[in-house]
Amino acid sequence: MTRVGIVGATGYAGAELVRLLAGHPEVNLTFLTSRQYAGVPFHEIYPAFTGIVDLTCEAYEPDAVCDKSDIVFTALPHQLPMSIIPELVARGKKIIDLSADFRFSNPDAYEAAYMQHTAIELLDRSVYGLSEVFADRIKEAAIIGNPGCYPTSVLLPLIPLIKAGLILPETIIADSKSGVSGAGRGLSVNSLYSEVTESFKAYKVAVHRHEPEMEEVLSGISDTPVNITFVPHLLPMNRGMETTIYAGLSKDFTDNDIYDTLAGYYSGRPFIRISKAGHPPDTRNVRGTNYCDIGFVVDRDHRRLILMSVIDNLVKGAAGQAVQNMNIMLGLDEKTGLDMVPFPL
Repeated sequence: MTRVGIVGATGYAGAELVRLLAGHPEVNLTFLTSRQYAGVPFHEIYPAFTGIVDLTCEAYEPDAVCDKSDIVFTALPHQLPMSIIPELVARGKKIIDLSADFRFSNPDAYEAAYMQHTAIELLDRSVYGLSEVFADRIKEAAIIGNPGCYPTSVLLPLIPLIKAGLILPETIIADSKSGVSGAGRGLSVNSLYSEVTESFKAYKVAVHRHEPEMEEVLSGISDTPVNITFVPHLLPMNRGMETTIYAGLSKDFTDNDIYDTLAGYYSGRPFIRISKAGHPPDTRNVRGTNYCDIGFVVDRDHRRLILMSVIDNLVKGAAGQAVQNMNIMLGLDEKTGLDMVPFPL
């Protein structure tokens, strides 16, 4: 059995990792760290785990992490992972990082969106962990930069169509809506119940730092610079994400052309479900799962494609994709530990 641990286990993404890894049949969850809750049993922080997870949170200590683990998940705020990952990698540990620190291949792009990068020498050893697109590279990687939730919901519908030349990259507009858990567990006035409930708003319009992450990946796929317009919104619900993408078609493609391109690209990939034209996906149908459901409408009057995708932002958008990447790294079936059936309601 592979030993796995989580550094930063008490945020929302960390807790979701605990949920998924505690039930994974091929790994042992061996340690959890938390700065705020060191010495506190995990089930006292999240009572849902009473009788399921008996681990106590520990302070981060590299010797203990290395002694107890083969694979380490880092679910920490940006900047912290790049300060601890170099030592873990040097000691032979494989890393799946849920922050943005190892998502970029270009350090200048990272630094423009975030801060100075202090482990640039490791970027060549990291792979962007979009599981269905880069699986061959993920298998051999030492470090996985797990994608952000917004980029996952935007890139999965777009990549097959850009690669096939069906859409015009310069026309892409992505309109995304996320549940409040996407903001993390830290206290913030903007995520208080009374600020969010019965409300719907855009934020960080055209300046969200996930935009350069998406543009770097799309530019690499298309072999030409791609700039998109990205507008995120906050929805008054705990979890879930819906993205609607508008893009010009390169010529008059049919519904079957779009469906066949998407379905063909993701053939055999269990977590991507493609709907027939005119059937928009619904966030409730992926809640708590690692699925990404994709739908589309061809606007023939304007030669425009409207793509729609839904994910659970904490699962496919964070912890679930991280576990999927671990499965790929270990040579396991991608569905292992992730084959839960969605709730019908």
